[in-house]
Amino acid sequence: MSESPPPSRAAAAAKIAANPSGYKVCEGCDSVVGIGAALCPNCHSYRFDASPERVILQAKILGAREQTSVTAADLS
Repeated sequence: MSESPPPSRAAAAAKIAANPSGYKVCEGCDSVVGIGAALCPNCHSYRFDASPERVILQAKILGAREQTSVTAADLS
């Protein structure tokens, strides 16, 4: 049985969806990153989709499930 994601992920997704122009989606790993990022902090890709529709869709997807990727914060 799947559990609901932690509230912080849902809250972060809502914040991103409310301001999609401040974010973009990495085309390498589908992470949502800040618009100023030159490289994805997770996979080091440099290709992004900054369209508001894509950012909102990906934020909703990520906010509705548990984290599955390993981030730099997980390694500290």
